[in-house]
Amino acid sequence: MVVFLCYSKLHRDTLAEAIAAVLQHSQEKKRKFTETVELQISLKNYDPQKDKRFSGTVKLRHIPRPNMKVCVLGNQQHCDEAKANEVSFMDVDALKKLNKNKKLVKKLAKKYDAFLASDSLIKQIPRIVGPGLNKAGKFPVMLTHSESMMGKIDEVKATIKFQMKKVLCLAVACGHVNMGPEELQSNVQLAVNFLVSLLKKNWQNVRALYIKSTMGPAQRIY
Repeated sequence: MVVFLCYSKLHRDTLAEAIAAVLQHSQEKKRKFTETVELQISLKNYDPQKDKRFSGTVKLRHIPRPNMKVCVLGNQQHCDEAKANEVSFMDVDALKKLNKNKKLVKKLAKKYDAFLASDSLIKQIPRIVGPGLNKAGKFPVMLTHSESMMGKIDEVKATIKFQMKKVLCLAVACGHVNMGPEELQSNVQLAVNFLVSLLKKNWQNVRALYIKSTMGPAQRIY
């Protein structure tokens, strides 16, 4: 269980109303895909040029992107397990065929949202495929034989990353429109409190917070 010490300034009622509005809008205009609910953050009193850029990951209680595409870069045993579970996989030979070709590695990084790699293989990845996956921010997560592969994939799907770039706006997936209001509320609160714990001056660095579904209007929650 993750505990954040900074006191949350999110009002439960405001958040509940915003979530209700997001869900209602998605019901009124049904899309052919499951809309993601995104948390959008606007920061203040931050100079991306001078201030230390923060980065952190947090595992949400409910999976925000169930359709996330994950690929296992595995040894024989992990590849067999991936195949049995209908999970995309590549073995060492398939990775070597990329021949460190930047375009091919980039294409691979684009095709999947995340990668898992066998613990016996993970250190060889940069040597086999070059720095491409790392550059794309998709360096594989380690998978050991003592872990459940499907459990690990769910963990990856439930983990979101906050990373300060050159601008003062951030956005992360915190749910989807088929979730219940309570599930969304718990995900948003966890994500916001974790973000605030990363900031230099906590809530004093937060200008505004919004949630919005992929196609819906933004709802301000702070």
